[in-house]
Amino acid sequence: MKRKAVVLFVAAFAAGCSKSPPPAPAAAVETKAPGKDEARSVTLDAAAMKEANIQVVAAAERSVPLVVRANGRLTTNENTTWRVGAITDGRIIVADAKVGDRVEKGQVLARMHSHDIHESRALYRRAVAESNRLQANAAFAQKQRDRMRRLYEMKAASQEQVEQTENELKNAQIALKNAEIEVNRTKQHLVEFLEIPVEGSEEHEHDPAPETHLEDLIPIRAPASGIVLTRNVTPGAVVSTAGDLFVICDLSTIWAMAAVQEEFLSKVRTGMSARVSVQAYPERSFAGRVVKIDEKLDPATRTVPVRVEVDNRHGLLKPEMYATVELEAGGSEAGVFVPQAAVQDLNGQPAVFVQKSAGVFEARPVELRSTMEGLVEIGRGLKPGELVASGGSFILKSQLLKASLSEE
Repeated sequence: MKRKAVVLFVAAFAAGCSKSPPPAPAAAVETKAPGKDEARSVTLDAAAMKEANIQVVAAAERSVPLVVRANGRLTTNENTTWRVGAITDGRIIVADAKVGDRVEKGQVLARMHSHDIHESRALYRRAVAESNRLQANAAFAQKQRDRMRRLYEMKAASQEQVEQTENELKNAQIALKNAEIEVNRTKQHLVEFLEIPVEGSEEHEHDPAPETHLEDLIPIRAPASGIVLTRNVTPGAVVSTAGDLFVICDLSTIWAMAAVQEEFLSKVRTGMSARVSVQAYPERSFAGRVVKIDEKLDPATRTVPVRVEVDNRHGLLKPEMYATVELEAGGSEAGVFVPQAAVQDLNGQPAVFVQKSAGVFEARPVELRSTMEGLVEIGRGLKPGELVASGGSFILKSQLLKASLSEE
């Protein structure tokens, strides 16, 4: 029985060895999954190339202006930024301006109630009363002087009495003038400094709801036109003269703070032209100029902060955006350019597909620089004359990613 089983096993094994394996179907698209240091590649046959509309162009060398490139971030222009505070201690009653609002110069941002209102009006009334009293005294002193002069002409009074009344009149007039000055001073404090009427409604001065009588509240005005970036108060908040209530900025110009490497510092000068690029608008750049080169070097990064003032009349640039700054150092250098359509994003890294042979494309990481007339400059990773896939490069990226997923 055992011998029969062995014979059957040997026969089955011989039959299996005598059959040849079926041929593998020819694949139109192949991908190569390399090792750690080997570049990925995609292979297409002629039919697949035609179907994907793959267009191959040569990396061209062009002469480009010599620039110093640096990374940076955008900040507000401190020369067009205003921090608005309270002119006296008090309590905020109305706060109309909100973050993001555009305000004009002189516009009321908030209104506040303060004890300074009552104290200043009391001083004004006291000064007016004192001025009226001294005005009456001066009028009486003038009558006395005139009477004494008539008596002197009639030989009924002495010269000494006349001089005495004249001195009393002068003293009264001086006191009256000082009182009028005090009236004007207290009035200006109310009208020009606090910006409220000199006389408030008596029935309103102790009103529990002062927000209904805005004319008796101190306005807080915008010192210039701009955008409200910060509001640090709400109705009911008690404020003092030490704090900032609002921050307003005119964003028609903005600063780009670029960190320039120490080795390029000799090529940077105040007034030189600059171009600023941000991720939000990858296909355009913004004109600017260098307005300040910092005096000290950052010891950790070995860079020097350089301030670039950028035109932002259209309001596209926002504070705290990351930026790439190109400073035009003068002269020119050779650059390698490819169409923008040739650049694909592979795992967050820009890359191009370089044709190694007919139908074989290698995905190669590159370093991007500036853009110009639909072309992008390659800073590193590509040589002039190398062939790259332009039209249809997205198909190559898709095939490469599909192969990566299948391997996983």
